[in-house]
Amino acid sequence: MPSPTPPKPTASELELLRILWQLGPATARQVHDAIAAERPDLTAATVLRLLQLMHGKGLLVRDESLRAHVYAPAQPQDAMQTNLVSELIHKAFSGSGKALILAALRGHVSAGERAEIKAILDGDKAP
Repeated sequence: MPSPTPPKPTASELELLRILWQLGPATARQVHDAIAAERPDLTAATVLRLLQLMHGKGLLVRDESLRAHVYAPAQPQDAMQTNLVSELIHKAFSGSGKALILAALRGHVSAGERAEIKAILDGDKAP
């Protein structure tokens, strides 16, 4: 039996996951404090509700042993990114990883990043 496909996060959920990957396990207050500068529209109550919904979807695990629950991503960042990229390749690029890379290189990579990618491909640098 194949393993179930992990849930796909919304844009707002990805923002909170990014914060949690940076912070490590954190309370809703800590997550709110970390995101408040870039998203002042998110109240503490909204962050808490999003975290609760994400826990319900299986995107987060929650430690309920303390009064303030501590949330952590259910998947490591690289695993989530791999799943999202795989889905994007399948849906938008007809399964072609090469087409995805070429599209990214055409408009979303700086000259410095291109040089770094070239060095990696040429074997000059470890990733």
